[in-house]
Amino acid sequence: MKIINILGISGSLRSDSTNVIILRVIESLLPENVTFQIFNGLGEMPHFSPGLEERDAVMKFKRALQLADAVIISTPEYAFGVPGTLKNALDWTVATGEFNEKPVAAISASPLNTGGDKALASLLLTLTALGTVRNENSYLSIPNVKSKIVEGKIADQNTIELLKILIANLLYLIHIRS
Repeated sequence: MKIINILGISGSLRSDSTNVIILRVIESLLPENVTFQIFNGLGEMPHFSPGLEERDAVMKFKRALQLADAVIISTPEYAFGVPGTLKNALDWTVATGEFNEKPVAAISASPLNTGGDKALASLLLTLTALGTVRNENSYLSIPNVKSKIVEGKIADQNTIELLKILIANLLYLIHIRS
């Protein structure tokens, strides 16, 4: 059975954020033939500027993307958009194409009833510009996320089922690409 490598990216820099918790839950739901790594280092990346020399943090990010068969991004919503550190990291890949033709799943999570829908919409626009492979089952908005997490785990069965659907879809997109 082929080993599949998935890269997780949290839009939050906090190691105890709800988005990291979501990614850890996803990791626990993956089949045995899937490896999963959460990228740590978005906060170390310099501000994107065309022509600026790529530093180690940018090269580390791009290398992790190149090694991944697919990517899962889980992000909070800040001021109706994605956090600047996440957008900055994505901007570093515009000219070099690490996301091009790569299956990607996008998740927004918010303590509000809206589920971070504006961040999700913004992220999906950026992922479209980057040439990612997605479909109507490639994204998920999780409203009232704080009420769904108990002791560092998602306690809401409906949310877990939705994450399972998202994972199955991502694995399907990987399969049809190979």
